[in-house]
Amino acid sequence: MPTTPGRNDAATRSLVHLRASGVSLVLDTAGPAVPRVVHWGADLGVLDDAQLRSLARANVPPWSNTMDDPAPVALLPEASTGWSGRPGLSAHRDGTHWSTRLVVDSVTVRADDPPDGGGEVVVQAADDVAHVGVTLTIALTSQGLVRTRAAVTSTAPAADDARLPALTLDDLVVALPVPAEATELHDLAGRWSRERAPQRRAFVVGEHLRDSRRGRTGPDAATVLVAGAPGFGFRAGEVWGVHVAFSGNHRTYAEHVSTGERLLGGGELLLPGEVRLGPGETYTGPWVYGSYGVGMDALAGRLHRWLRDRPHHPTGPRRVVMNTWEAVYFDHDLARLTELADRGAEVGVERYVLDDGWFRGRRSDDAGLGDWTVDETVWPRGLHPLVDHVRGLGMEFGLWFEPEMVNPDSDLAREHPEWVMQTGDRMPPEARHQQVLDLTHPGAYGHVRDQVLALVREYRLDYLKWDHNRDLVDAGSTRTGAAGVHGQTLALYRLLDEIRAAAPGLEIESCSSGGARVDLEILERTDRVWASDCIDALERQMIQRWTAQLLPPELVGSHVGSPRSHTTGRAHTLAFRAGTALFGHFGVEWDLTRASEQERAELAAWVATYKEHRALLQRGTVVRGDHPDPALWVHGVVAPEGDEALFALVAVDRSATWPPGRVRLPGLDPDRVYRVAPAGPGAALADLPSRPEWWAHGCEATGRVLGEVGVQAPPLLPESLVLLHVTS
Repeated sequence: MPTTPGRNDAATRSLVHLRASGVSLVLDTAGPAVPRVVHWGADLGVLDDAQLRSLARANVPPWSNTMDDPAPVALLPEASTGWSGRPGLSAHRDGTHWSTRLVVDSVTVRADDPPDGGGEVVVQAADDVAHVGVTLTIALTSQGLVRTRAAVTSTAPAADDARLPALTLDDLVVALPVPAEATELHDLAGRWSRERAPQRRAFVVGEHLRDSRRGRTGPDAATVLVAGAPGFGFRAGEVWGVHVAFSGNHRTYAEHVSTGERLLGGGELLLPGEVRLGPGETYTGPWVYGSYGVGMDALAGRLHRWLRDRPHHPTGPRRVVMNTWEAVYFDHDLARLTELADRGAEVGVERYVLDDGWFRGRRSDDAGLGDWTVDETVWPRGLHPLVDHVRGLGMEFGLWFEPEMVNPDSDLAREHPEWVMQTGDRMPPEARHQQVLDLTHPGAYGHVRDQVLALVREYRLDYLKWDHNRDLVDAGSTRTGAAGVHGQTLALYRLLDEIRAAAPGLEIESCSSGGARVDLEILERTDRVWASDCIDALERQMIQRWTAQLLPPELVGSHVGSPRSHTTGRAHTLAFRAGTALFGHFGVEWDLTRASEQERAELAAWVATYKEHRALLQRGTVVRGDHPDPALWVHGVVAPEGDEALFALVAVDRSATWPPGRVRLPGLDPDRVYRVAPAGPGAALADLPSRPEWWAHGCEATGRVLGEVGVQAPPLLPESLVLLHVTS
């Protein structure tokens, strides 16, 4: 089995040990089968060859009542080895060659030197009988993330006398093992306007399968599937988690088989016949990210550092956004919108985004999608008067689009019904009075690209809110008759890449009925996500708490809504609404022309608070406390240098005790001395039933004391919060 040597001669051994950021990944590449993971978890330190061999031998279980020569489960599990769980590769040639037995041809290893560490292993394997080749890549990043994916190639001969059918790919998943200590599972579910709701269960024998067939990641996506030690929380207990970085149909699963193995895995969910490979053709699966840590904060922190270390990650100050949707809906009027811009500028808004309703025929949500030209009946001089006014106030200008969709009541749908995704002789059922444009059709793709770029150039747009408001149902191609979600997703990626290349500096927000397209691959092409259409502050506390399992605050849009929520009807104080929005990419979605002068002044103070702390918020480490009272949540950000932090104490319900007791402030440098003081507008006059003794003048303590003992929390009314600023 040939290898390509890497630094430190790592490739000269069949056991490869990669280390980075407190994580070890040990792979057995001895072959002839696909490599297996010997260890993924805590850093094992420097191990010589003999110690690695001993580790590998010590982790092969005794087999009983199974194959005479069983093979340990590999990164790409195969039924032909005796594995009785989900196979990594499911493919066939019109019903034949349906079970592969891959043999490794080569292993290439790159082991990176300290201090960053990590590295990459690329495995080439093949089944020469089935004419299938596989490339398996597994890397350990400098942040300690495992990043893996597989690619499948049909190696069938292309000669005219070859009569081998195309290779139909039904499923391709990669799997990472977790140890027996991982006895509990945690992932996310939800629905529209209540995305990323947590759920927890025992990791029992069987499969916990999370399939998304929505054509987007979905409001109920698992997001990060976590397995961990009993009772694990944000700050304690070993945890292992996986995320499938794909914006279309996808599969995430946890599997525990009766022989003891426990796996976390995933990949793209392929529709019937969606991928058929001819000679020499290749399908490449999505990246599957694995993160390990002690506590879910550590697991999330690796993902956050990975995102922040990307060269294209937004690093400048995250501008305060005003979005017009909940202020005016479809009621577009120049005088009203310019007055709204005036009020926004007064409170400190830096970017103004005109939402749905600006294009031809769009007086409600049942017409106009696909006709991306400015409605001359509402805007006789185009958008220029509004754009010029907004820019004259010193603000950037952005615009809402939903480019992948079309209303049947539109010129586009009437002229090009063949551009609509559909199956057989029927149209899919409508959702929100709309259908989906087939972006794999060159005509539809060019139409969307050209119309979007024409508006970007005419108005020198700084920002696009890119929406996607329906699931892909019966999503087929009129040209081929085949299922089309896979091709549609890749076409979307190409479209976004092309638009970004043509308009450098343009920022794009991923919105999809709110938070239904949130994954690491869409974030390779966008600059933030809209976490939810619900900006009720109580709901947003949960949504943002669990969106943080994948994304840092600066990538999550979070707005201050009107006093009474448009989606739930709840009424909240401005302090609760703004203090919630503070821990995200801060914005305003409220008709400020109807707000009182006092409300606008208070909002301006909150905008100033955000600007004061936004450098900390967009680079600090996210921390979430494991407080025993479920009614009191503690979360915050700690500066990378450890010299500053901002915490929120949030009453999401009524506490069982009064007062609620002490709260620990996690993540601080244990040996530093800190000063803790109330923060935010009106901190000294916070509407509290009573105040702890330390409140008026602050207190001082070491990070160890604050993390292990904490401070007495003030009594909080339900659905309220206070901020604590911690400095050294």
